[in-house]
Amino acid sequence: MKNFLLACVFLALASSFASAFDPSPLQDFCVAIDDPLHGVGSNVTAVNVQQIPGLNTLGISAARIDFAPYGQNPPHTHPRATEILVVLEGTLLVGFVTSNPNNTLISKVLNKGDVFVFPIGLIHFQFNIGKTNAIAIAALSSQNPGVITIANAVFGSDPAIDPGFLARAFQLDKYVVKGLQAKFWIDGN
Repeated sequence: MKNFLLACVFLALASSFASAFDPSPLQDFCVAIDDPLHGVGSNVTAVNVQQIPGLNTLGISAARIDFAPYGQNPPHTHPRATEILVVLEGTLLVGFVTSNPNNTLISKVLNKGDVFVFPIGLIHFQFNIGKTNAIAIAALSSQNPGVITIANAVFGSDPAIDPGFLARAFQLDKYVVKGLQAKFWIDGN
């Protein structure tokens, strides 16, 4: 609890030095599925304008991410926000991939107290490489940053993207794609 309060104070101080501005659209056109675990060993607890209406127009939100040993927050992107992550407990491998044409992976191992920034819109991830639980706090530069989990969006879309198209796009066998799509439908991810 002490670490959580410390992170909240940090976020309050950081927001006082910045001009709160969120010029992008603030709502997606779809309704999010309330299933935070997704079977990957992590739980994301978001604090945004849907939970705290007082954040409306302030241009900030936050999340607490709890990781089981070897748990991950799989590759995803926030289309409307830059994210700054602070590790409160444990050891995380984090990274993001730059945009085309280079697609360069920028990654680092973070320990307790370390900080990392994920630029707006870039695909990024976090992975607990330790044998114990890990906890991180993320601050985001939007009251509604949005989140697109890459594998869920590609292999779990409704309706499904044509498996032949995905097989060609990812240079995979069509049956591998169908297997991935079936897994996402069965797991509800």
